[in-house]
Amino acid sequence: MRKKFPIWRVVDLGIKSLLLHKMRSMLTMLGIIFGVCSVIAMLAIGEGASHEAQESIKKLGSSNVILRSLKPPEDNKASGSGRSFATEYGLTYGDASRIQHTMEGIEQVVPMRIMRESVRFGQSAAPAQVIGTHPIYSEISNLEIVSGRFLSPTDEQHFNNVCVLSLSLAQKLFPYENPLSEEVRVGADYYKVVGLIREQSTADKRPQSGAMEGQPLDNAMFIPLSTARARFGDTLIRRSAGSFEAEKVQLHQITIKFKDVSQVEEGVPQIENLLSKFHKKKDFEMVVPLQLLRQAEQTKRMFNIVLGSIAAISLLVGGIGIMNIMLATVTERTREIGIRRALGARKNDIISQFLIESTVLSVGGGLIGVALGIVIPIVVSYLTDLTTIITPTALILAFTISGGIGVIFGLYPASRAAALDPIVALRRD
Repeated sequence: MRKKFPIWRVVDLGIKSLLLHKMRSMLTMLGIIFGVCSVIAMLAIGEGASHEAQESIKKLGSSNVILRSLKPPEDNKASGSGRSFATEYGLTYGDASRIQHTMEGIEQVVPMRIMRESVRFGQSAAPAQVIGTHPIYSEISNLEIVSGRFLSPTDEQHFNNVCVLSLSLAQKLFPYENPLSEEVRVGADYYKVVGLIREQSTADKRPQSGAMEGQPLDNAMFIPLSTARARFGDTLIRRSAGSFEAEKVQLHQITIKFKDVSQVEEGVPQIENLLSKFHKKKDFEMVVPLQLLRQAEQTKRMFNIVLGSIAAISLLVGGIGIMNIMLATVTERTREIGIRRALGARKNDIISQFLIESTVLSVGGGLIGVALGIVIPIVVSYLTDLTTIITPTALILAFTISGGIGVIFGLYPASRAAALDPIVALRRD
């Protein structure tokens, strides 16, 4: 009865055979190294990009629905003449009230009015979005209060001339002073600064000049909605050389917060039906962060599949390289195979030896590739503004595939080596 070689002996023999040709073994591993590295790095970059997109959507609130006033196309055309009458469109205070009192499952309805004005302090001036809203806006929009406070119900009730500035606007107006308790001027009115907030834009990344009314941006100044209505009225007038444009818009945005996320999808068509009864023209748009979040998740899955498929091609090329080298090795070691068979080695022993050699190549390349795949995203994040996220799933998947490639692509060369006739192999020079 033939004695079976212990597995550790076969592994030791396989590693020694590879070390006899160090350069060839290293070059063979390069395909696997680059393949594993590219899989991990590309998935990390894709995961980071997806994470940023989803986080920006989550800031809008998964249980929120955002309504924005939208100027109808025919009004855009009408306003192109030299002199134009006031056009009336958009959301109204009545819309906010009807949604609040007629729909079930609504927790908060927060209206918002936005004016583009120049804000001044002393000799400093800066263009800003003056936003009139309710005190609850800070909670549903996840504003970070840096110092002071946000608007209060008392401010809203008594039409107080108080304001809260975003950090970007405060830094422009108060490069050296503490803004709190100072007064800024908008037009002929003065507003006392009661707080500073850090707010990132919830609008699309578009140039500010092309931003649509009703989208809160950086350089923001928040005032009570009652104050905004009393000081600015409902008609906005823009003057230019030889012409002016007047628009009557009561509200630029209404944020609706549902009590539960499960009620959002059911509430969206109800809101649209309710508004359609009082708006003859399509002068509003609806943004549903929950739907955007699901679309982003779907895009992430497709993106990962595409990136993974592209990177998997590199692993496939690396596997073909391993098969090519192992076939050449079988040809070179024909006499060695014949001697081993003559001394009692079985076909399974020959197959095990060559499979272990190919697996060592792929696993070794996989380990180096995993190390590089972890380092490269870190370097990319350090050198650029891109966010990269390395997931354990990507590491395990890439390393497992590299090990599987060693077995799959080493199987044919190993079977071919085991199939050699010992007598013919011994005659080979």
